[in-house]
Amino acid sequence: MASHCTESVFYEVKAGLLARHRKVLMSSESEILTNILSRFLQNDHDRHAAVTEILASRDTAEIPGAAVDLNRATRCGFPEVVFGEGKSAELITDIFCQPHESGQRAFATRVSAEQAATIRNVFPEAEYNATARTLLLWETGEAKCAVQSSVAVVTAGSCDAAVAAEAAATLRWMGVGCELIEDVGVAGPQRLLKHVPLLQSMHAIVCVAGMEAALPSVVGGHVACPVIGVPTSVGYGASFGGITAMLSMLTCCASNVVTVNIDAGFRGGYVAGLIARGADRDDNYRNS
Repeated sequence: MASHCTESVFYEVKAGLLARHRKVLMSSESEILTNILSRFLQNDHDRHAAVTEILASRDTAEIPGAAVDLNRATRCGFPEVVFGEGKSAELITDIFCQPHESGQRAFATRVSAEQAATIRNVFPEAEYNATARTLLLWETGEAKCAVQSSVAVVTAGSCDAAVAAEAAATLRWMGVGCELIEDVGVAGPQRLLKHVPLLQSMHAIVCVAGMEAALPSVVGGHVACPVIGVPTSVGYGASFGGITAMLSMLTCCASNVVTVNIDAGFRGGYVAGLIARGADRDDNYRNS
């Protein structure tokens, strides 16, 4: 009992220190800018607006352990994404402070439950997806509007769920609607057929499969959009941790199938999201 209480106190103190650290990180630059601008702007509202705009216009935020690219959304369409594996929860927290202060969404992949718990002590509004191992922090006050699905995420088997969830979470961060179609691998070919009309309405499809990874070829033969194959490390010995699946997708006969790295749900989702966003812009242009 005493041990449990001591552990609870430890985490409470740690959360308090992290919150204080976040406040220092986010306020120090603001205070410096406010002091400088007070010489020129007398109105508090004008000073605050100027500080916000200056912080939002930064290209890079230098913090201990990372140089956060704050201009990536301008160059590439979406903010920098944090790869959480191998980073401390404290560093991810510090990194999240930067885009959040600049009015951008923050997103991290490969985040453990322990890391997420620590980060959410500082950002309690951050959304953790335990299956996908992703952490999403929306812009302050951002409305989470439902959007029409333009990408399908398809899995061959239930064991591919975590990789598919990472792809779906990535699309959600990008603001791209997606449909999840699960467990329609080629061992039961009838399972896919009822979904073909929906698949044919998509701008892009993420196809997640392990073992021999035959599913992308089958899906590709039914649709006129790009199919992004995501090989998974699911399978017995000769699957070689996903290498067999990756080589199968790379040598796929269907001309509209391309492939990303093994277990790279984020990469598959991101590429599909870019395709969908481009297709949406073309549709809007044609309809204008």
